[in-house]
Amino acid sequence: MILNVQGKQAYCYTGGKAFDASRPTVAFIHGAQNDHSVFALQTRYFAHHGFNVLAVDLPGHGRSAGPALASVPGMADWLLAVLDAAGVGQAMLVGHSMGSLIALEASHQAPDKVSKLALLGTTWPMKVADALLETSKNDEAVAIDMVNIWSHSSMAQKPSCPGPGFYTMGMARRLMQRMSAINPEQLFFTDFSACNAYANGQAAAEAVRCPVLFVFGAKDMMTPPRSTKSLTTAMPHGKIVQVDAGHSMMQEQPDAVLDALFSFASAAN
Repeated sequence: MILNVQGKQAYCYTGGKAFDASRPTVAFIHGAQNDHSVFALQTRYFAHHGFNVLAVDLPGHGRSAGPALASVPGMADWLLAVLDAAGVGQAMLVGHSMGSLIALEASHQAPDKVSKLALLGTTWPMKVADALLETSKNDEAVAIDMVNIWSHSSMAQKPSCPGPGFYTMGMARRLMQRMSAINPEQLFFTDFSACNAYANGQAAAEAVRCPVLFVFGAKDMMTPPRSTKSLTTAMPHGKIVQVDAGHSMMQEQPDAVLDALFSFASAAN
């Protein structure tokens, strides 16, 4: 689905079903150097089981017009504008990595528009190592390879992969390379800098009153579970689910992530 948001084209994947604003809506927000496709299995299931799906391509990513936005608050404001453009009064937000910060900030900017909050592969502060930040600025291809290795818990395909014969690490690498090709304006550096600079996490987390789900990868090297204490402490009512995966949990353990998300979305408040 193509929307006009802040004067530019914004693409939202609807899970293969026609969008109907009268149904409960779940918005999915991807992380750095990615697009909506990282939620492919989860979004299709939601769309075919009673939910509206809006899996966004952030500005400058995938099919949404650029340039990429340089701050988490700016991306949160854009996300809220997407909901308005789609005619959605309230939605559950599902964010992965950088997308989790966007979801958190959106809930702070407009708490009445957020019914539930699911934060995957999250942490705050989401600091990026100086070496990785510098590499993303000066040699994006190398940064892609670094992140792809660190985002996966192993080279081998997990047994739960719904597509036997597919190579999860190779697919993730090609997706990031494609994002680089369609938006050569230092996309990875822009995304990483936004994560690194986001300073409102504590205040935003402490203000959250809606139901919260945390999904952590037990083998996550990008946002390790031990780094999440500030967020989980600020939102003590949040439910924590741990899956046997690295940072790219939606690909490594798609069924476990789906089960956690769908159970959370379906539960009464």
